[in-house]
Amino acid sequence: MSQKKAASLSRREREMMDIIYEAGRATAAEVRDAMASPPSYSAVRATLRVLEEKGHLRHRQDGPRYVFSPTVPRDKARQSALKHVIQTFFDGSTHGAVAALLDMHSSKLSKEELERLSAMIEEAKREGR
Repeated sequence: MSQKKAASLSRREREMMDIIYEAGRATAAEVRDAMASPPSYSAVRATLRVLEEKGHLRHRQDGPRYVFSPTVPRDKARQSALKHVIQTFFDGSTHGAVAALLDMHSSKLSKEELERLSAMIEEAKREGR
């Protein structure tokens, strides 16, 4: 998914994508049922069509219903969205993004989480990333 696609989702579209990613696939009725404050059924269907036009979803017909599924695996979409955030808010600096995250969450991280992060940094150093 391109960075432009990742950035082009409204709050409602992101909510619907999260629901479909969580379920793996879903109908418009299932998406609507899982929403915190759902709009009308026709609004959900229209938004799912927009997401399909944007290239985020595809559908297959199951009887009278359309079953929607993501076109990109969640981990790839997550990476694309994170790249966009780093580029937009941290001028492309991974260091700046990580530093901001640690500033925000350092008191909330457990010793195990900090050790896991440290191990990941050491591995990245060894691999020359």
